[in-house]
Amino acid sequence: MAARARPIIRALLIDISGTLMIGSTPIPRAVEALAELRRSRFPFRFCSNTSKESTSILQKRMLDAGFDVQIGESEELWTSLKVARSLIETRGLRRPYFLLSESSKDECMSAGRHDPNVPYDAVIVGLAPAHFDYDHLNTAFRILIGEHDSQKPDHKDLTTSIPLIALHKARFIESSGHGLMLGPGPFVAALENATGKEAEVLGKPSKAFFQTAIESLDYEGPYECIAVIGDDIQTDLGGGATDLRLWRILVRTGKYRPGDESRDGVHPPDEVWDSFADIVDSLLSSHDA
Repeated sequence: MAARARPIIRALLIDISGTLMIGSTPIPRAVEALAELRRSRFPFRFCSNTSKESTSILQKRMLDAGFDVQIGESEELWTSLKVARSLIETRGLRRPYFLLSESSKDECMSAGRHDPNVPYDAVIVGLAPAHFDYDHLNTAFRILIGEHDSQKPDHKDLTTSIPLIALHKARFIESSGHGLMLGPGPFVAALENATGKEAEVLGKPSKAFFQTAIESLDYEGPYECIAVIGDDIQTDLGGGATDLRLWRILVRTGKYRPGDESRDGVHPPDEVWDSFADIVDSLLSSHDA
């Protein structure tokens, strides 16, 4: 329900995990609600921090769950992995150290510049539970401070030049059948604490991520008329979503827990609804009125 009068919403930025589906299971009525949005020609973009799997695997998982989604290289789906791949290419990174799953790593490396014979030149972190052990984190730490074996032949100070790049910093995620589980955020924070570096965050809630998705909509109106929908008050609806003055809608699914919208230090959402389907019903009924 809206805490203040809702503007006329012209487009949507839609979270996936916890908002449309949990694991591979769609949230009740989410498939039908998305289909109704498409039938109504309501502009939208998917905005996902999913980093445990590649974008193509995410697309297939959505299709298998019954969602009507575009496949291949589509401007409809924006992920932090796609941003990482673009960043690797534009910055000319030749050998990042990846704390990523194999499929996510392969997507990032598809930029085509990887060279295993040069020193590591970045650390890129996503959700990679199998890599969050002492050996992997210590290797990342040593690269970031310029003391990894691959860097020593250069004999130059690398401590300020090696970036720590986080696909996102979510503290926890909702796992199908297991409830809340640790996200990559605590492990990124550990590397920040140990190295004194601040991670560059590529996905939500970075302002640049939201702006890139909005630009793909070819939308020229006020940002207040774009709604962002998600289950995480901080990662989905905080940061850039607040700075850009997007209309922020929290759903009580996924990682949502009672009281999230009123916790200390949290900027309250503009609306709170029980599910994605409920907010779509409300949006479409107001457009038809």
